[in-house]
Amino acid sequence: MNVHPERQTTQHHCIIIGGGASGVLMAAHLLSGPANGVNVTIVEQGRMLGCGIAYGTTHPDHLLNTRVSQMSAFPDQPDHFERWLAENRKQASENCFVDRATYGRYLSSLLEPWQSGPEAERLRCVQNECVRLSETASGVTAHLADGAVVSGDSAVLATGHAVPLTPEPPMHGAWDFSPPSDPDATVVIIGTGLSMVDHVVTLLASGHRGEILCISRRGLLPQTHAASKPIPFSEDQIPFGAPVSSLLNWLKKQAKSAEAGGGTWRDAVDGIRPHIAAIWRSWDHDARARFLRHAASWWEVHRHRMPPESAARIEGARNNGQLSVTRGRFERAVVPSGGRVGVDIIPPGRQEIKTLVADHVIDCRGIRRDPEIHAVPVIHDLLARGAARLDPLRLGLDTTDDAKLIDADSHVSSRIRAIGPAARGALWEITAIPDIREQTFHLSRVLAGVGSGL
Repeated sequence: MNVHPERQTTQHHCIIIGGGASGVLMAAHLLSGPANGVNVTIVEQGRMLGCGIAYGTTHPDHLLNTRVSQMSAFPDQPDHFERWLAENRKQASENCFVDRATYGRYLSSLLEPWQSGPEAERLRCVQNECVRLSETASGVTAHLADGAVVSGDSAVLATGHAVPLTPEPPMHGAWDFSPPSDPDATVVIIGTGLSMVDHVVTLLASGHRGEILCISRRGLLPQTHAASKPIPFSEDQIPFGAPVSSLLNWLKKQAKSAEAGGGTWRDAVDGIRPHIAAIWRSWDHDARARFLRHAASWWEVHRHRMPPESAARIEGARNNGQLSVTRGRFERAVVPSGGRVGVDIIPPGRQEIKTLVADHVIDCRGIRRDPEIHAVPVIHDLLARGAARLDPLRLGLDTTDDAKLIDADSHVSSRIRAIGPAARGALWEITAIPDIREQTFHLSRVLAGVGSGL
């Protein structure tokens, strides 16, 4: 068994499992925190830190869906990303939407101060896969795929989305952007969210001429970003604990009021964003379940908007008839004897199956997948041993509001936390950089002993 040597220090040592956006933000905040901060080991099997599924793309047309001004890694330095762009000779204003590959490089750069020089001892990056995480009275132990062991005082699970990368044939995965061999092929995309937008702009940029048909239950596309002035809602204005329908009616009234005053509905949606975690906490299990069934899709297309450049390409393809959107529940995709793919859907209000014929099918049904079936090895092991459990709605790992892991017997861990998309059940809106940035910033203060909670 290989054992990574321990640091000769009395500083707190945190092991971060996962080196995507959540893991890198967590590390950057721990390392840049107070002088009596924390030493960090990142365990990540990929080669480039910060580039998980969202920022690992290299296509120049895959844009951030948030403006430069809101994508700083540090809440106390809102212009940090903008300054980095200028320093790296990237022409970008605070209101533009840069490509995601550039943002992946920005995330990777956050750890450069601790990768050489006198501070290098505080950061260790281990390119490996964690397959088991154990907690003892004195610390935590991460067991790696090659038999190595890393020991520390605490651990943070930052494993990201539970997304199947290789769907069942004949479908292609959402992160597989290889175009069909025939530019006149008929393409069917299952899902109409931001992943669909990426695929459509990729197809159009490659010169694809064939029909593109997008399918989802409600047929909703992400709304388009435009200038907004968020309404500064105070806590006493928010109907915390109100039924889902009442809250949505209240929000719609705020949107209409904003429009009547010369603004847009975005002012209301952006204004309520800082209160989303508190609203989620104020609902019981049944209210949360109702929101997921009836309102989550509506919220997500207004909250997670697409850049104007992408929207223009989508609209152009719809106007010329190349792109269309169909409502229906996806059932299956099969290859009949003819060789083309049959895509079975059930249209709204009907029971019988309708079959669409395609040459190329892409599964873009989003990130709300089964967090157990599609779990990475370390999460799968924690669940199998009862050292962790899923939240009641099976959105991710069950945690306290301050990110502490809860096991199958309802015991709260004192040393293992889960952050970001891996544990969205406690906070719901913890999948975007501005939200993860806040969570990791506050958690870093807690682990460094200078903060009281999230």
